[in-house]
Amino acid sequence: MVDTAKLYDAVLNGDHKTSAAITDAAIAENLDPQEMVTKFMIPAMDEVGRRFENEEYFVPELLLAARAMKASLDKLRPLLAARGAEPTGKVVIGTVKGDLHDIGKNLVSAMLEGGGFEITDLGADVTPEKFVAAVEKTGATLVCLSALLTVTMPAMKTTIEAFVKAGLRERIKIIIGGAPVTQQFADDIGADAYGASASSAVAIARKLVAA
Repeated sequence: MVDTAKLYDAVLNGDHKTSAAITDAAIAENLDPQEMVTKFMIPAMDEVGRRFENEEYFVPELLLAARAMKASLDKLRPLLAARGAEPTGKVVIGTVKGDLHDIGKNLVSAMLEGGGFEITDLGADVTPEKFVAAVEKTGATLVCLSALLTVTMPAMKTTIEAFVKAGLRERIKIIIGGAPVTQQFADDIGADAYGASASSAVAIARKLVAA
């Protein structure tokens, strides 16, 4: 019988081959996919986030852990869908129009997925219209906007205004982040929250979903 507890270590240590192999064995034994996610994978990514915050882990370790988590999740997702398992929440994420940087956004996306959220990643240089269309299509209740350039920060305000114009602002929560972004700026443009780091975004997202 497969030792699913080792899935926690595989994700924590960024060992995607082992995480995939354990998942395959667990599926063959008809084990509960939801339990694998909630009992081992999400706690492992939470620990990765804690270590990242404390500078015990750095970007390479975070990316490896995210890859290991994804290797398992990709195999489990069809089973979870078949059982009607609900994600923690649905998120649309992207880097705003005019900004081509996506490393920070990719980290946040990986951490949120590891935290049990269903992610629609629109990539970089995303127009307000694309953000609105994605929310309408997916029914997401969380939107994450990223910017790494001071000159593209105003696009965050434009995107929030587009949600207001589309009549969607009341049913979504918007988190913004990126190197030049501050809590003050988030307050000024009417965002719901500011994420200072990839790992903090998960805690913020959970709080907003529960509100």
